[in-house]
Amino acid sequence: MRYRQLTTGSLALGVVLLIDVLRVWLPGIITIFGQAASTPAEVMGAFALGWFVLAMAVPALVRRVGARRVTVVAAVLLAVARLALTSAPGGRPQLWLATAGLFAGLVWLVGVAGGTDRPVPGLALGLAVNAAVHALLDTYDLVWRGGWVAWLLSAVAVVLFLLGTTLPAAPPGPGGARSWLLAGPVLLLAGMVALAPALAQAGMSYLVAGGDVARSPLFGLAPVPVAVAGFLLAALAGPTRGRGRALGPAALLAGVVLFALDSGDLLVAAMLLTAIGLGACLALTDAPGRADAAAGADAARRADDADVAAGADAQGRADAAADVAGAGAEGATGTDDTRRSAARRGYAVAAGMLLFVLGAVGYYSAYDLGYPNAAVPVVVAGVVAAVALAARPSGDRRPGPLPPLRTAGGVAVLALLAPLVADEVAVASNREGPPERLTVVAYNIRMGFGLDGRFDLAALTAAIDRQRPDVVLLSEVDRGWLLNGGHDTLDLLSDRLGMPYVFGPAADPVWGDAVLSRWPVTDPRSRPLPALGAPTGAQALAVTLDLGDGVQAAVVSTHLQPPPDAGPVAQARAVADFATGYAAGRPLVVAGDLNTEPGDEAFEQFTAAGLVDALAVARPLATSPADDPRQQIDHVFVSPGLTATDPVAPRGEASDHLPVAVTLTLPPR
Repeated sequence: MRYRQLTTGSLALGVVLLIDVLRVWLPGIITIFGQAASTPAEVMGAFALGWFVLAMAVPALVRRVGARRVTVVAAVLLAVARLALTSAPGGRPQLWLATAGLFAGLVWLVGVAGGTDRPVPGLALGLAVNAAVHALLDTYDLVWRGGWVAWLLSAVAVVLFLLGTTLPAAPPGPGGARSWLLAGPVLLLAGMVALAPALAQAGMSYLVAGGDVARSPLFGLAPVPVAVAGFLLAALAGPTRGRGRALGPAALLAGVVLFALDSGDLLVAAMLLTAIGLGACLALTDAPGRADAAAGADAARRADDADVAAGADAQGRADAAADVAGAGAEGATGTDDTRRSAARRGYAVAAGMLLFVLGAVGYYSAYDLGYPNAAVPVVVAGVVAAVALAARPSGDRRPGPLPPLRTAGGVAVLALLAPLVADEVAVASNREGPPERLTVVAYNIRMGFGLDGRFDLAALTAAIDRQRPDVVLLSEVDRGWLLNGGHDTLDLLSDRLGMPYVFGPAADPVWGDAVLSRWPVTDPRSRPLPALGAPTGAQALAVTLDLGDGVQAAVVSTHLQPPPDAGPVAQARAVADFATGYAAGRPLVVAGDLNTEPGDEAFEQFTAAGLVDALAVARPLATSPADDPRQQIDHVFVSPGLTATDPVAPRGEASDHLPVAVTLTLPPR
């Protein structure tokens, strides 16, 4: 039993490290390799796809060289890359370090598959632990944090992983290909939906608001321990029998369909159903045929016999380890059937990871290319369900290396700490009397990634906070896209600025615009804007600031998305009409990345509606690109009663845009 537990633990740690690397590599495709707004999505997709296609050649290498050698070398490279990424070097070094780590991780998976016929416990444990730790860190991972604590914890994980990789393991049986095939699709659905702490936080923020907008929730991470426990229990408790076999696939499909409906108030239900369904589908593939069960039982007996012999003395321990290692080598290089089984598992996991990247590219490139993408996660879930149901049930139950209740309970307790430790809720309160002035900052934050491709919350927070704002309007806010690392950037900024938020969805429920305010906010509304062929959706988010003593001001945050080869004229007109109607004569601020310049027809839609360019006295005031600003596309418009002073666009590279800030004097009462 000890050897099976070591194999499971090593696999789980490797999955954790590989996901850490993916959370750097995936956003690097659009922030370093290319630029989502200018580099063709096909080029970025081809770069991503190429490494997974190359991994399809690894099983042949494993068959020629041997699984053990390939696994150990790849594990060392994965560990080194993961540790090096803790320094967050940024730019091309970061991209190529992450790429090296990704490919090493793919090679390692193929090598491990060659020598492991029962991967479900290790895969499930790795996914669950990664989700629990991601939640405990408030979706801001160690790889981005830096500092001695991040280095120490990363080094401990790497050392334990390498120790587990070098220890001998029991020889595999002939099965396991179906389980390994699901590794990639399950990783995709777990990262997008089932085990995504940022999605849980976003979903809870919609339930708090109770409408088409989202607001700062209390205990936003509360669904995570439930999802983790449900996933692990379903995966480790063993496959169901008879008609119950269809329950897991049905739950999975139901959860993913809810997710595909793009409704914020359905996100929590989608997450929980998908988590339980994914775990149950994995368990169905963990049901080997009788021959497989006999082979596995024989391997387990040999490993357990080695454990018994190891208790005699030091020489006995060495002999037992040598026996098990020899048995593993024999399994890897012995009979043709054994070699063919190892090759099948290697090709299965490589194909599964290819499905991962195809699904990820297919889903997220839709926001550049403009085709519907709701079917992508549903199709991937259908593949998982079909593979799970096709697995042949066995009359023999092989005991798992992990006790289901204790394992699920332990990881769930770790995840349960997240709502208690990581959750923070900023509170806005009236100061004494209405203010004479308001400082407004508008900022396109590019999902939190700077020009160097680093997820640098400190730089982003400093760029905003040094203006001492009363209200902040944000564009390109990401609250959980796997492509961008699965962060809830809005919640992280809200915590650091001490300002609660209101969020308006645009592309989908976790991508859009936001308003953060030091003053209480009432009557939030989100208005979808006409798409006009633009692939990414757009909206206008309106809120009312309660400044005390009956004084109010209206604020509208938006990000206009120009249609191909045209300006956002229709969207600008729609925002101007919506904003002036919402304000109803109160002081009004409209700001954001408007993708139009002074003198353009779209720009004039705002002035035609009676609004004033609050940045006029500082023109030209270029804001994009941040390292060499040439375009004036980020703006603040105000109603005539507001007097604008000190407009600035402070330099910095925490995003690909510069923020714009202005101080507004309220009209006398």
